[in-house]
Amino acid sequence: MDILSINDTPGQHAPSWYAATANAPGPYPTASGTLTCDVCIIGGGYAGLSAALHLARAGMDVLLLEASRVGSGASGRNGGQVSMGQRLEQGDLEELVGKDKARLLWDMGADSVALLKSLLQESGDNCEWRDGVIHANHRDRFSAHSKAHVAHMQAAYGYDQIRYLDRDEIRHEVGSDDYQSGTLDMGSGHLHPLKYAFALARLAEAAGAKLFELSRVTKIEHRSSAGSKPRVYTDQAVIQADHLILAMNGYHNNILPRIARKVMPINNFIAVTEPLPQDIADRLIPNRHAVADSRFVINYFRLSEDNRMIFGGGESYGYKFPSDLRAKVRGPMLKVFPDLKAKLDYAWGGTLGITMSRLPSFQRLGPSTLSTAGFSGQGVALATLAGQIAAETVTTQASRFDLMADLPTPSFPGGHALRTPLLAAAMTWYALRDRL
Repeated sequence: MDILSINDTPGQHAPSWYAATANAPGPYPTASGTLTCDVCIIGGGYAGLSAALHLARAGMDVLLLEASRVGSGASGRNGGQVSMGQRLEQGDLEELVGKDKARLLWDMGADSVALLKSLLQESGDNCEWRDGVIHANHRDRFSAHSKAHVAHMQAAYGYDQIRYLDRDEIRHEVGSDDYQSGTLDMGSGHLHPLKYAFALARLAEAAGAKLFELSRVTKIEHRSSAGSKPRVYTDQAVIQADHLILAMNGYHNNILPRIARKVMPINNFIAVTEPLPQDIADRLIPNRHAVADSRFVINYFRLSEDNRMIFGGGESYGYKFPSDLRAKVRGPMLKVFPDLKAKLDYAWGGTLGITMSRLPSFQRLGPSTLSTAGFSGQGVALATLAGQIAAETVTTQASRFDLMADLPTPSFPGGHALRTPLLAAAMTWYALRDRL
């Protein structure tokens, strides 16, 4: 199956509320002929655009290839939530990699949010940033863990922007009887993800990066011997580069086995309601924070500036999206908000890349080839940082890349043929556990 075209029309953004409310840059030309550059980047999402921006500012001749339109993958379709830290909580990271490395990973996660905010400010684009992300517990058995997590972050990391929400407080912040407790992190926030991707594209172009759309890569040559340069092929172009950065995340389409073994594409879905009356919006999320809940098959939601509910829910593990995306999302949404009978104006799906450990997969695939992927649903800030890290690895020093590459990201079991059904079976079990 072809991830790049089975659910999408090349050259078009998903039929999302994001695409309907953002002004796209470009269109950019299609790569053709024989091209040379210092660095070739594959993938026009946050990681690729950030790498292009930082490399161009370092004086490198940069060429970026996007199979469809910039921001058309997960970077332009996600829930827009921007969280501090890594995908795993700090306590889990400490057990996995030790306290010293966990501290470095926390600092890098904080750096990713700071980098995103600085780029937002520099761009001057209104990407609709708001502070605050709530983690909402759908079972009271998670409350003690949330209390302990907040205490640990405050005591061990000096992080005072997070606080615990008891039952009364969570139901004030989120107008749903579904939640029993939670946390509120004011260092995190949310934005319009496609507007942010477009802002990065404009910054990269202004810095001198060459951006190409409708330039799908068909073959990659990156020999491991020293001195051999990467070569990239599209239908209409051959690109000879000194360095190659792969920033494809879940849309890697199994083009290189070493990436495919580590990064599994899964599908997620979002629906957007018609604008809600002010009193209903104020009852649902009065302080306009973003929310993500404790279910393994997570629900995540927030309100737009015009009071639409943007609700993400449901996953699938085959390639093809369900035929009725509105129905796919409406079920989880009504579980959280049973009285929310509003018309769904938009619904769409997208593909993200997950890893076994839920930590990003940074790989050196040769002396001149780097890959960043597997952001596991926390890529808005982390992928932006990944692009900066890949750029600095090419131009100056590799310490941050090597730290990330050393993280445990085991291969998915079962190989290419069996990993999807094995994951689907496991996720079905966890979905059943959510109901207990």
